[in-house]
Amino acid sequence: MKTDFSDKASIVIRAMLSQPKKRWAIRDFEKGFDIGKSRTAAVLSSLRKKGFISGIPSGRLAYNVLVNKQALVKEWTKFYNFDLNEIHLYYSPQNNILPKLKNYVESRGLSDKYALTLHTGANFITNYVNIQHTYCYLTNENFKELSLDICQALDLKQLRKGGNFFLVKPYYKQGVFEGRQKIRGYNIVSNLQLYLDLFNFPQRGKEHAEYLLKIIKEKGESFV
Repeated sequence: MKTDFSDKASIVIRAMLSQPKKRWAIRDFEKGFDIGKSRTAAVLSSLRKKGFISGIPSGRLAYNVLVNKQALVKEWTKFYNFDLNEIHLYYSPQNNILPKLKNYVESRGLSDKYALTLHTGANFITNYVNIQHTYCYLTNENFKELSLDICQALDLKQLRKGGNFFLVKPYYKQGVFEGRQKIRGYNIVSNLQLYLDLFNFPQRGKEHAEYLLKIIKEKGESFV
């Protein structure tokens, strides 16, 4: 299933999960998400064979619609693990570093270059797990330079193990920022990405993922 959940392929899946009742044509992904026709066709074909989508596969009236989103997300969690990302470990003596991070990216015009995840991001929705660790995705582009600047601005000390502040170079270079949401002025990854990151995370991850799903279902925003 790995190819179904690659970076480019995941954008197709993320789009369909965001509008599960929509009838998607290949051109929708070309125009709206800049995914090539052949790549989109391959992903849709694979998903159809596995029973995740239905519709008319070819011809003038061709369309694709999601039919089993819960099974699709479940299959995704079997493949995905947060450790697929490149994680850089740091220590900060500050108890509440998020406002300083927010001030930094806003002052530098870099607000679109980051997004919070794991318990850090999910707590903006659930306030469920009391944890002092901070997990922050940065865009792959200029990751090294941006992370160095953040370390200096926030007075972070890089470590080989442990730490309480984590800058993350994403496995999903494009997909991880799809559906990014703004909550109380902070960038948070999509609910779907929060769920994926948390699900196999060892520190109360699955517990928090399931509670997150419960909360967003109550709001009518569920992706499964």
